Amino acid sequence: MSTAAAFDTLDIKSPSFKANPYPVYARLRAEQPVFPLRSGMRGQKTWLVTRYDDVNNLLRDDEHFAKDPKNAMTPEQYAKAPKLPGLFKALSRGLLQIDPPDHTRLRALVHKSFTPRLVEKMRAETETLTNELLDRALAEKGTVDFIEAYALPIPVTIIGRILGVPAKDNPKFHRWTQAFVSVGSGGPGAVFAMSGLLQLMNYLKKVIQERMREPQDDLISALVQAREADDQLTEDEILSLAFIVISAGHETTVNLIASGTLALLQHRDQWDRLASDPTISRTGVEELLRFVTPAETATERYARQDIDIAGTTVPRGELVLGVIASANRDERRFDNGEALDLGRSDNKHLSFGQGIHYCVGAPLSRLEGQIAFQTLVTRAPNLRLAVPADQLQWRSSLVLRGLKALPVRF
Repeated sequence: MSTAAAFDTLDIKSPSFKANPYPVYARLRAEQPVFPLRSGMRGQKTWLVTRYDDVNNLLRDDEHFAKDPKNAMTPEQYAKAPKLPGLFKALSRGLLQIDPPDHTRLRALVHKSFTPRLVEKMRAETETLTNELLDRALAEKGTVDFIEAYALPIPVTIIGRILGVPAKDNPKFHRWTQAFVSVGSGGPGAVFAMSGLLQLMNYLKKVIQERMREPQDDLISALVQAREADDQLTEDEILSLAFIVISAGHETTVNLIASGTLALLQHRDQWDRLASDPTISRTGVEELLRFVTPAETATERYARQDIDIAGTTVPRGELVLGVIASANRDERRFDNGEALDLGRSDNKHLSFGQGIHYCVGAPLSRLEGQIAFQTLVTRAPNLRLAVPADQLQWRSSLVLRGLKALPVRF
């Protein structure tokens, strides 16, 4: 059977594929490292790039690939491309969707706001929060959903505090945030999710307007005040950046903590290693980022011209996705890449991207991961899965890879 026929029905969004995509990615790397999906993102033809060097080059190559489809497509292609509803137009002009020079300007302003001091300020709060969550979880009898009890509240609560969401608004902020990240999944909950997204947008607009009048010590205030010469962020740009912080810092960190914990439960030698030697928490988080890869593919890029990648020509204007989950296990780059080794030192994974679109929230995600895992293995040595691993259900998504729930017993 030819490679094309063998992968003819490949659906990388399906929960069954998400359960274990790695054997298929290994075959793609070996047989067809640049693969055209029949059913891609938003109904567009989508090319998957699966080898480490090719993905690394793709993420860095802003000359041949654009984030904004308008900067890559022909006028005819762009006219046919799907567009966001006008109501959500502000969300399409964030760091993940634009190219230089707009991106250069926006990122310079963001760097003035999302500082190491801001991230480090969250250390004590994250330590307190993880212990409070474990206190509650350890008091529970029977089965607990680890995501609901631990993996989800950590990043959502910390992001709320960074943005400046008052503690009294945490319940509705958590609810709306969940709605926001579930919008793309479709299904019966899509209408409810869209309603939640609208409520979150309106709420954040009010916070932005309040900070314009009375700045406080939070990220939205810093974004309001950020300047580069005479340049300043618009209200729509601040709103879009707030959504990027929520999206990138919420879902990916939830997936890191939940999928990383599952990996540790399935590799008890590595769990015990981390519990007995806290000094490997830094390399350990990097290895879990590589091994479980919370964002399975990079966000979208479009070919600015016909371009050759690994012997395959990708036509101008077509969508290209770098498969980070595949690159992070590429045997050409990582020795024994299919193995989990918390002490791995040569670990230049691509989980936070590369180039000018490297994730600005990477330091925060690392901090939350280190504290979450170290606290967990120290305080919950007897944690066990409550169901067989093959019964776990995975979310349907193109870009992200995460569990719907993780039933455990403390």
